[in-house]
Amino acid sequence: MALDGAEDLNSLGFPKPPSETRVVVAMSGGVDSSVVAAELAREGYDVVGVTLQLYDHGAALAKKGACCAGADIRDARRVAEAMGFPHYVLDYESIFR
Repeated sequence: MALDGAEDLNSLGFPKPPSETRVVVAMSGGVDSSVVAAELAREGYDVVGVTLQLYDHGAALAKKGACCAGADIRDARRVAEAMGFPHYVLDYESIFR
């Protein structure tokens, strides 16, 4: 595909349509990553959500500011389901200690 200018690029700067552009979004379950994933899906990108499970839910509740366990994973999964893209949880709890 010949590039004649910026009009040939999708919103991420790649020379192909959003539907042919896979984007993996790291989803913490918070607002920022959820909005980014939802907006990319709305624009037609092939979105895949990934959340790293870093704590078990009980440990996450005890750590101030901890993310990526329990409710956060459920929130990320709900966004993915609502927007129609796959979401995977990778268990990194033992590695993250």
